[in-house]
Amino acid sequence: MAHAPTTRTIAAGVDGSPESLAAADWAAREAGLRTLPLRLVHAWLWQPLDVPLAQDREAEERRAQGVLDEAVAELRSRHPEVEVTAEVVSDTPVPALLAAADGAEMLVIGSRGHGALVGFLLGSYGQQVIAAATRPVVSVRAPQEAAPKEAGPAAGGGEIVVGQQGGRDESAAVLEFAFRTAAARGVGVRAVRAWSLPPLYAYSPGSLRLADEAGGLEPYERKALAEALAPWRERYPDVPVTEHVEIGSGGQVLLSVAGGAGLMVVGRRVRHAPLGPRIGSVAHAVLHHAPCPVAVVPHE
Repeated sequence: MAHAPTTRTIAAGVDGSPESLAAADWAAREAGLRTLPLRLVHAWLWQPLDVPLAQDREAEERRAQGVLDEAVAELRSRHPEVEVTAEVVSDTPVPALLAAADGAEMLVIGSRGHGALVGFLLGSYGQQVIAAATRPVVSVRAPQEAAPKEAGPAAGGGEIVVGQQGGRDESAAVLEFAFRTAAARGVGVRAVRAWSLPPLYAYSPGSLRLADEAGGLEPYERKALAEALAPWRERYPDVPVTEHVEIGSGGQVLLSVAGGAGLMVVGRRVRHAPLGPRIGSVAHAVLHHAPCPVAVVPHE
């Protein structure tokens, strides 16, 4: 397996599909905004078949390199300010993409879109990468044929919608990613905290006392969001912030405000579950149904 680069980069997986090329273009725009180089990765592993079919290894290698060469040429013409490098990695897709993510600010991958109702078709590779990556992963779908190119929030002009949950420390990595992205783009952040009425037995006497001191459950949630945002407001004073607290499930509330977003940012708690890493219900909902790119940020 190839070693990840030590310099800060934005990485994107490319396989020649329209989805991956849209992801690479999104990654190039982000790299330009952050003044970072872009590294394209194409996973290709020679695997001879145990069947009597003619296989030409050199032709397959040329085809793999051609995928990257075409992507590099297109991106350099569209984003001449961005340093673009590319590598064919001799590995299967998931390990290759995870290795690329380890050495990058973020990894960008493509998803197939099937309209607002059906949402994304993330694919097994994408789900495995997002669930196991140690760095943020952004999922981008190819624009619909009927949609005007480079128009609206899809071109990066919309606000950054970020889901916040838990306390200040728990959401720090997610909020940092959202504010840094907003600052690079010159847009605002909409911080969303969803809450629900818990069963009577779910709250301890101590937590109920804190809620009472805050004036009730919703004011308690608003206070928790404000406290979590405070250090990032101070660090990024030029980024406008909208606080959004609403009763409902996290996925539903985030999707209700996704229409004007240029990017949605959610967290994924790093768990060592018996059945392997998972992306979580909120990330799953927005990855499959949000109309904009979605960044999933791992955190403890």
